[in-house]
Amino acid sequence: MSGGPITTVAPSTTATALTSITTSLTPGEHGIVGYRMVVDGEVLNTLRWGSAETPDARKHMPPDVLQPYDPFQGHDVPLVSKADFRRSGFSAAHLRGARLVGYRTMATLVHEVGRLLREGEEFVYAYYDGVDKVSHEYGFGSVFDSEVSFADRLVADLIAAVPSGTEVLVTADHGQVDCGNNVVHLNDDIAGMVTGLSGEGRFRWLHCEEEDIDAVSAAATDAYGHQSWVFTKQQMIDEQWFGPVIRRGVQDRLGDVALCPFEPISFFDPADGGPFELIGRHGSLTSAEMVVPLLRAEA
Repeated sequence: MSGGPITTVAPSTTATALTSITTSLTPGEHGIVGYRMVVDGEVLNTLRWGSAETPDARKHMPPDVLQPYDPFQGHDVPLVSKADFRRSGFSAAHLRGARLVGYRTMATLVHEVGRLLREGEEFVYAYYDGVDKVSHEYGFGSVFDSEVSFADRLVADLIAAVPSGTEVLVTADHGQVDCGNNVVHLNDDIAGMVTGLSGEGRFRWLHCEEEDIDAVSAAATDAYGHQSWVFTKQQMIDEQWFGPVIRRGVQDRLGDVALCPFEPISFFDPADGGPFELIGRHGSLTSAEMVVPLLRAEA
């Protein structure tokens, strides 16, 4: 395949990057500005579309209101993705009612993409999450190598299955960093100034009173500057990390001070948990997380 590296968005995380891929908009425009972001005083997990107060927030925080732009500029594009994602809040946000063709096995993914193109579709979007899930659970090593080899064969199978002359493009939403068990807890001084946390382990937002922002930023730099970049929200907005335009209301979904590690560590949040401890992580601004492939082949 021809092609090379391109740069994803900040934060380098699934919910934000996939929404930018489907809408062609920056995070500041589409508004899904992180894995866990603040909406009306609650921290919304954008992949699960729920909060501690509201486990299913689809009525309380309508996905099509928080992300109001149609995917693929309004074109009727079939989206081949896991059948389990069909009714999720995040699908309703970044796909907004698009025609989802569900698959349950990789063979079905390949079959459905080929079938849709043979039936006359001009463009088909397909999503596979295996590399991400394996690197989260196992980090880098023999299991990850096996998964990447499998994904390579999956792409080869897709190229073989589509009609002659079809252009196949492959990209990713983010990279990954193997953090092992290097989880950092905020020290007592910083924790005492913080009113809440959001984001994720490698893009950890600290929330505080406005008058404490400079003090929290300085304390975080002193404590963690040897292993993490520290930015205030205003710094990131001024440097256009979320794009040159921040849609009205989206700025309120951000925290006040961001910890973005450049070392293989993760910042702990007791409210951020899942079915297993993450080894591979992403979200920060390192090249390992920000640089993704864009490859092309013609069948």
